[in-house]
Amino acid sequence: MTHNQSALTTLIGEVLADPDLAHSDVFRRMLQAGLQDLIDAEATARIGAAPHERTPERTTRRNGTRPKTLATPAGEVDLAIPKLREGSFFPSLLSPRRRVDKALYAVICQAWIDGVSTRKVDQLVRALGNDTGISRSTVSRICSEIDETVHEFLHRRIDHTWFPYLFLDATYLDVRVRGRVISQALVVATGVSGEGRREILGMALGDAETTDFWTEFLRGLRDRGLKVATDADPLGVALVTSDAHAGIKAAVKAILPGAGWQRCRVHFARNVTQRLGSARSKPVNALISTIFAQTTPEAVIAQYHQVTDSLRSSFPEIAAMLETAEPDPTGFATLPREHWQKVWSNNPIERLNREIKRRADVVQIFPDRDSVTRLIGAVLQEQHEEWTYGERRYFSDVSMRKLVHILHDHTEPARPELLLTA
Repeated sequence: MTHNQSALTTLIGEVLADPDLAHSDVFRRMLQAGLQDLIDAEATARIGAAPHERTPERTTRRNGTRPKTLATPAGEVDLAIPKLREGSFFPSLLSPRRRVDKALYAVICQAWIDGVSTRKVDQLVRALGNDTGISRSTVSRICSEIDETVHEFLHRRIDHTWFPYLFLDATYLDVRVRGRVISQALVVATGVSGEGRREILGMALGDAETTDFWTEFLRGLRDRGLKVATDADPLGVALVTSDAHAGIKAAVKAILPGAGWQRCRVHFARNVTQRLGSARSKPVNALISTIFAQTTPEAVIAQYHQVTDSLRSSFPEIAAMLETAEPDPTGFATLPREHWQKVWSNNPIERLNREIKRRADVVQIFPDRDSVTRLIGAVLQEQHEEWTYGERRYFSDVSMRKLVHILHDHTEPARPELLLTA
C-alpha cells in the first residue's frame, strides 16, 4: 500500500472515530489525499515502479518532491509533486497548459466582441462554436479569473533567493490603443537563481524601449526583491545579458550598479550581417566565433584582440565595432567555464520567445493592453511552473559554488548556505 493510500485510510479512520470533525475540512483533506494518490499513481506509471520497488520496467528514480498549492471548491490543498532524477514530471490532472488555453480563448473572444479581430480570429471563434454569439459576462468572468492569478504571479516577491544571472529581451506586438493599432514593446526578464534554476522574473508593456521604460522595469524588479550586488555583499545580479540597446545599458548601470553586462553574441553577429550583408558577413562571423571557442579568460581576451587586428585592413568598420564594443561581448569570461555557453547570448530563452510569438500570432491584434498581460502573463506563468517542477537544474550545484567563490574574489571558500540566501 502506498503512502497516500495509507493517509486516506487514516483520514477515514479519524472521521469514523470523531463524527464531530468539521465537514468542510474533512472534504478538503479527503480531496487532498485523493489527488495526491492520483499524482503518485501517475508518477509510478511514469517511472515503472512504486517507491522502494524494484522492477525491470523502472526507467528512473524519485528524487524528493516539490510543493504545489491547488485552489479547489473545498479550499486550498497542498500537494507534493514527485521529482525525478532523469527527465521531468508534472501530473496530467493539473493540466499545466489549461490556464494559457483559457487566456487565449478569452482574448480571442474579447477581440471578436470588440470588433477588432481579423478574419483569422473570426474563423477561430466560429471553429470554437461561437458563431451565434458570445456572452460578455462569460468572457468577463474568465478574464477576471485569469487576471487575478497572472497579477499575483507578475507582482510576487522575488527575494526568496539571489539571482546572479538576468536575461532581458523584447519583442513587439500589435495592440489597439485609443482606437488605433500601434506597435507595443513587450519586455521579459528571466533569471537563474542561486540554486541554479531558471525563473520568470517579470514582464512589462510599453510604447517603446526607452531608457525611462527600461529603468522603470528594472526598478520594479528591484523593488520586488531582486538583490543588487555590492562590495560588502557580492551575491546579487552578477551579469545581465541582452542586446546592445542603449536604454538597457543605461538602465542596468543606474538600477543594477554592481552587475556586469554581456552583449548577446547572436545579436552582435546579426549586427555584423546587417552591416556587411549575408554573403560577406559569413567569414567575418566565423572568425569572430573563434573568440568564443577559447577555454580560459586570458585566451578569450587575447583572441578578441587578435580578431580585431586581423579585420582592421579588410573590414575596418567591423574592427571599429569590436573596438567600440569591448569589453561588452566578453562579459562572460570571468565567470565559471561551465556557464559560458548559457550566459553569452539570449538563446536560452528563444523557446520562450517562440511560445510568446506563437500565441500572439493567433490573436494578431490585441484588443487592449490588458489582454496582452492576460495572455502573455499566462504563458510566462506556465513556463515558470514548468521550470520549477522540472527536476534538472540549469546550472549544477558544483558550478554555482565556483561562481560564489569567484564573486567573493577567492577571499574565502564558497559556503553551501550562500547558494540559497544573500
